[in-house]
Amino acid sequence: MRNLLIRMATGMVYVGVILCGLLYPGLYPYVFGTVVGLTLWEFYGLMKPFGCTLSRRIVGVAGGVYLFLACFAYAGGLAGGNVFLPYILFLMFTFIREMYSKAANPVYNWALILLGQVYCAASLSMLNFILFRHGGEYTPLPGLALFVFVWVNDTAAYMVGTKLGRHRLFERISPKKSWEGFWGGLVVTPAVSQVFAAYCPSITWYKWLGMAVVVVVFATFGDLIESLMKRTLGVKDSGSLLPGHGGMLDRFDSILMALPALYIYIMMFIQS
Repeated sequence: MRNLLIRMATGMVYVGVILCGLLYPGLYPYVFGTVVGLTLWEFYGLMKPFGCTLSRRIVGVAGGVYLFLACFAYAGGLAGGNVFLPYILFLMFTFIREMYSKAANPVYNWALILLGQVYCAASLSMLNFILFRHGGEYTPLPGLALFVFVWVNDTAAYMVGTKLGRHRLFERISPKKSWEGFWGGLVVTPAVSQVFAAYCPSITWYKWLGMAVVVVVFATFGDLIESLMKRTLGVKDSGSLLPGHGGMLDRFDSILMALPALYIYIMMFIQS
């Protein structure tokens, strides 16, 4: 009972922080810049057995946070393309430093640093291009829909899977996930999308429906990908920052795949 209360309290704080970050533009870069930093810190911490030293961890986090803030400045119309030049220098530095580090396997170090940048920083940075229209106008609705769809999908999949789950979705990677849970999320989440369709009729109901389906499918992939990573590394949670929930990566694993998929969907079927 105590663990359940802790989990509920942590979840409420987490949801509150995310909603504040989305709904208040002044808080947005601070909240999600911190999210990027924490997810990278956990990711590179998990890679410590593979030679990811503290200095590489710090540099990788700094580079990823800068990428997010640069995308924020560019998408928000606060800066031009030159804002990405320091990040290009960071990538160049990542390669050059291995010439002097005398590491046993510099290719490992390159791969680990760049994997964190793509998996965490680049994915979360796409949120900027979903939230800002051309001209820098801030529109939180697509980002809000993304998180609501992921949360609804997680809840529906868990409830249906717990009650009806018989057939394993991907037993080798995540033995507890079931096809019944997946279909539960795929039914409930598109239904919830019609609330957004009623609130924002400028986007047709079937495009909201498609948006929900895309989020459910790729959020599931995101969850499974992090499960595969943790199973490979032999860890249960990515961290312990969120009592009862694990780490930041455990909370954002679904978002990391759903976000770029949603960005592609919006570019192809809504903004076009």
